[in-house]
Amino acid sequence: MSSEEKVPVVAVISEEKAATQPQSAALKAAVAVIAVVMSLYHMYVAAFGPPEALIFRGTHLLFALTLVFLLYPLKPGGGWKWRATDALLLLASWAFIFHIFLNYEYMTNRIIYIDDLTRLDKFYTVIAVLIILEATRRVLGWALPITASAFLVYAIFFTNVTGPVLMEQLYLSTEGIFGSTLGVSASYVMLFVLFGAFMEKSGTGQLFMDFALSITGHTAGGPGKVSVVSSSLFGTVSGSAVANVMVDGPMTIPLMKRTGFKPSFAAAVEATASTGGQIMPPVMGAAAFVMAEFLAVPYATVALWAVIPAVLYYLAVFFAVHFEAKRYGLHGVPKNELPVLGRVMRERGHLFIPIVTIFIGLTLGYSAPLCALVGALMCLPIALMRKATRAGISWRSVLEALEEGAKNTLAVAMACACAGIVIGCVTITGLGIVFTQIVVGLSQNLLPLALLLTAIAGIVLGMGMPTTPAYIVMVSLLVPALVKLGAPLPSAHMFAFYFAILSAITPPVALAVFAAASLAKADLWEAGWAAVRIGAAGFIVPFMFVFEPSLLMIGSWDQILQSFVSATIGTICLAGGLFGYFFRIAHGWERALLIAAALLLIKPGILTDIAGLVLLAVVLLNQLVLRRHEPRQDARPRPAH
Repeated sequence: MSSEEKVPVVAVISEEKAATQPQSAALKAAVAVIAVVMSLYHMYVAAFGPPEALIFRGTHLLFALTLVFLLYPLKPGGGWKWRATDALLLLASWAFIFHIFLNYEYMTNRIIYIDDLTRLDKFYTVIAVLIILEATRRVLGWALPITASAFLVYAIFFTNVTGPVLMEQLYLSTEGIFGSTLGVSASYVMLFVLFGAFMEKSGTGQLFMDFALSITGHTAGGPGKVSVVSSSLFGTVSGSAVANVMVDGPMTIPLMKRTGFKPSFAAAVEATASTGGQIMPPVMGAAAFVMAEFLAVPYATVALWAVIPAVLYYLAVFFAVHFEAKRYGLHGVPKNELPVLGRVMRERGHLFIPIVTIFIGLTLGYSAPLCALVGALMCLPIALMRKATRAGISWRSVLEALEEGAKNTLAVAMACACAGIVIGCVTITGLGIVFTQIVVGLSQNLLPLALLLTAIAGIVLGMGMPTTPAYIVMVSLLVPALVKLGAPLPSAHMFAFYFAILSAITPPVALAVFAAASLAKADLWEAGWAAVRIGAAGFIVPFMFVFEPSLLMIGSWDQILQSFVSATIGTICLAGGLFGYFFRIAHGWERALLIAAALLLIKPGILTDIAGLVLLAVVLLNQLVLRRHEPRQDARPRPAH
């Protein structure tokens, strides 16, 4: 989905869906059974505890590889020779995993890096690496396998690491393919993806849309605000910016265009709002679970760190829509065409209960997989409680949710397995230390410059691969340099996490924008740069929380509250400056002062807050005086598009 044309994006998305539908009834039934069993296995593990790491992660990978080679054939619709090739690859994937299962006692008792490898060990190591690279290519494209291959080439030809040692690292230990990243996919991601599948079957998506329409649809630029609210809610259970766009976009983008928003702006709003779902607690993107594993903290702690930045991100998007609408005099949808909030909550409000349950469970300290399991098990029974939400729900809904949950996990599972190859190479070769020295040298020991280099690297990496492997590569190569230059460890990881995500709305390769622009029939570049303006707070706040972790809710409560309030005002100023409106249309110098005030206010600190408030006061005073004398100059007609 990296094409820069509008039509191929839709074609690729459609093609991918078609590729995941088996042609024969027997194969379709087999896929359904395997997927359901995979989901049930992980639900059982979440309830009663996992087996030993190598067994659990190996079983997860076994299920994932089986489904990948059944759902993503080498040549869709090809003859028996192509199908035979897929069958051989499937057998090879079973072979290298069962080699570990059948020789588990030998694997655990041998002394790593000292005992010699057998010929079978070496053979299956090569098979494992090749299978993982090929399976990842089929699901995610070429970018991540090429990246992993580059690290392999470096480890083999440009270091003193011997072949057997590298093989042990990648295959016979929990530091490579079967490392902690695959463990995150098996333990956390699988359960939350299942939760999302059950929520979809319960009709919660319609609740999100109706809820957003009822509270914001009638306001200035209402459909744009609906997109912000509904996408933030859907994003908590989706974790994928493109998936979010493709679910919400067909409803919100036409509404935005109908009320006067330019197609490019409508696409940008949907793409930016959908991208923020990965940073929105209580259920964030898969990389957040990897972060919790890397930092050895509960997932609830990571979610807590993300609260203020996520609120600021969506506040910026919301006010960007508001100011754009006010600037051009765009109205909302008439109230008589909108659902009524009271009725929505009476008929469908109970569908919020599973999300609230997960939030409470995480707050009380229960494990994230267990909370996700309980939330998933609650979805359909709660939907059956009311007549308005029970239509169409049956035992088939349960089976479909189990099947779709397993299928939707495949991309993350393969990304984590392939990222394990990268981590294994980085760890055994000491490449992370080399990169740390390079970044420190290039930045001349200046943390702001190192942050800028890391941000650029994150956006570039995110252009070619999903958020999770992009974040993992940054943690392996760049985050240690930030920590060495004085960045707090949580801030450094959150910084990398944010910029791996923001690539989805950053030209030239902005996948969320591509998807939204296709729906809006908008120019890609115009939509891309509009998305950057709308999501500007997302590019600025990470720099600020590195220097003042109170924005991550780390520190005293009075300091956190002060930072949050000032950053909130600053975020609104930023939207006003970038979109040229506050209480009225802003002059050029007012926009400049608003942007300067925003930067000063978002950066925590008494002196900068005072300076920012002074600049804001100057603008507000001038705006209020002019507004009193020029009441009819509040809006300009929307230029023709």
